Amino acid sequence: MRWNRIYALVLKYFFVCSRNAFRAMDIFFWPVMDLLVWGFVTLYLLKISGAVPTMITFLVGAVILWNVFYRAHQVVCLSFMEDLWSRNLLNIFTSPVKVSEFITAAYILGLAQAVTVMVILSAMAAFMYQFNIMTIGPDLPMLFVNLMLMGWAMGLVATALIIRFGPQAEVLAWAIPFLVQPLCAVFYPVSVLPAWLQPLARCVPASYVFEGMRASLSGSNEVVFNYALIAFALNVLYLAAAGLLFKYMFEQARVKGLLAKYNA
Repeated sequence: MRWNRIYALVLKYFFVCSRNAFRAMDIFFWPVMDLLVWGFVTLYLLKISGAVPTMITFLVGAVILWNVFYRAHQVVCLSFMEDLWSRNLLNIFTSPVKVSEFITAAYILGLAQAVTVMVILSAMAAFMYQFNIMTIGPDLPMLFVNLMLMGWAMGLVATALIIRFGPQAEVLAWAIPFLVQPLCAVFYPVSVLPAWLQPLARCVPASYVFEGMRASLSGSNEVVFNYALIAFALNVLYLAAAGLLFKYMFEQARVKGLLAKYNA
């Protein structure tokens, strides 16, 4: 891999986002709306039901961390679709740019967006709901990394399917995160799920992340490391599988001339 080519791709996508007000709004508007809606819903529930105050920390923390995963996933897909929409895809892959460099640039963009969104939402949560994300303490980096890895893996799977099946599969860029969200135990523990769904949830790395977040906020820090370790092992497995799927789908698209067709 050549880092100068990766830097050029990152710079290209940065200019696309920074010079398009609607793309910038898409990056910041939805996470902020998520935090406002869930934050106010939680305040209302606390007011009418007398629920324990830690409920708001669980939900607000979940919203912030969920957006880390969502951004990591979506940016990988949108980096590809930007070139698909602008009919620049063939130019990218007939240049010296390697597929690995293209993916690495998308990962870097996903990391940058996730960090930016997390900082903004954390500042808002501290101001509006008196929630400090740093309450999670030293466990936070482990949870963040695992969400990034899962987001990258899911984004790579969605991009592979879009490459193979074309623009009609673009909906996967937005649908896949919400398809797996019930199994991620974002706003509730895994034990709430039906018994037949719980084994599936335990195969999803994010479920361990959000269980770990709730354990950390409850003061049970000793179990968080175990959750993070299991999530990391699953993420490594899924990233490897996603990479193999992407390679297979890309080769199929190249052999069948689909990249040229999408560029027409």
